[in-house]
Amino acid sequence: MKLQLVATCLFGLEKLLGEEIDALGYERISTIDGRVTFLGDEEAIALSNVFLRYAERVLIKVGSFRAESFTELFDGTYALPWGDFIGKLDAFPVKGHSIKSELHFIPDCQAIIKKAIVKKLSSIYGISLFPEEGVKYQIEFFILNNEASLMIDTSGMPLHKRGYRRESNDAPIRETLAAAIAKTSRPREEVLLWDPMCGSGTIAIEAAMLMNNIAPGKSRAFSAEAYPFISREHWKNAREEARDGEIKSGFEVFASDIDAAAVALTEKNAARAGVADTVKAFRMDALAISAPGRRATIVTNPPYGERLLDIREAEELYRRMGRHFRTLEPWQAYIITSHKGFEALYGRRADKVKKLYNGMIPCYLYQFFKNTKIK
Repeated sequence: MKLQLVATCLFGLEKLLGEEIDALGYERISTIDGRVTFLGDEEAIALSNVFLRYAERVLIKVGSFRAESFTELFDGTYALPWGDFIGKLDAFPVKGHSIKSELHFIPDCQAIIKKAIVKKLSSIYGISLFPEEGVKYQIEFFILNNEASLMIDTSGMPLHKRGYRRESNDAPIRETLAAAIAKTSRPREEVLLWDPMCGSGTIAIEAAMLMNNIAPGKSRAFSAEAYPFISREHWKNAREEARDGEIKSGFEVFASDIDAAAVALTEKNAARAGVADTVKAFRMDALAISAPGRRATIVTNPPYGERLLDIREAEELYRRMGRHFRTLEPWQAYIITSHKGFEALYGRRADKVKKLYNGMIPCYLYQFFKNTKIK
């Protein structure tokens, strides 16, 4: 069955996600903020859920249409082939979003879409009441500029939930964002990657998984595994392909933190992720790290001053980071924070700044390649 699939992502990760989809061999159709649409089949659903490192969800696009009124929303929904996916015993809850559109009240949109799907399935199965006790098909709608897209989620839990981080410290960075930051830092075997404020170890672990070619979804379950139109062989083959593709690189990651509990948590998470041999976790003050006689890149997510330190404490930390990290040159540094004035506090102008989102929090990835002091 030829399908249109939609991979969603955090804002700012669309380019990396698109490149991943290309690498899997699928044709991209379109890219907008936070989502990439591509062509695939049932096998693609399994492979994309298991392998996509920067995606939040993979959805089946059932169809799209113009909807400036509830009548158009109902008629457009009714016209879609729901019977190709949903059985008469199955559950089909509805949720979604509307942006810059006439139909902006979400509960009303949910009710109209649900009513239209019920009517369509009633015409197919000859029943009016649906027990919704079978397989769950989560319906998601997205209305943008009055264009409605209706989709079925195949992931279940968001894809950033890899399974290794069963517990975390305060203010954790999302795994998908950590993977993107690690990728942006251009990791390579001959260069040590060091996160000196590792927290629960997410950046270090994602970097190690990337370099050892460990598929992010190989050890977790997905809602579409219960869909009868997707063969179990596709899921089995996807996981076998993931295991067969793993490597043992010479890449090394240091994950240090001033908090002993954070170090212990990082060690647990690294073991669950299968990268305990790559990630070396230990206790150390970030302002006391020193060059171990080799090239290195600092990649870190210091306290934002929103949920961990207060603003003044965070700003003082950024000043001290700038002074100390300069002593480590020619090391490069990739630092993500929500503080717009970070460069002035750090005492250097970043060579590149990229706006990203950690969940709903806007933040900035400051990338330092060479010494450019702010005068």
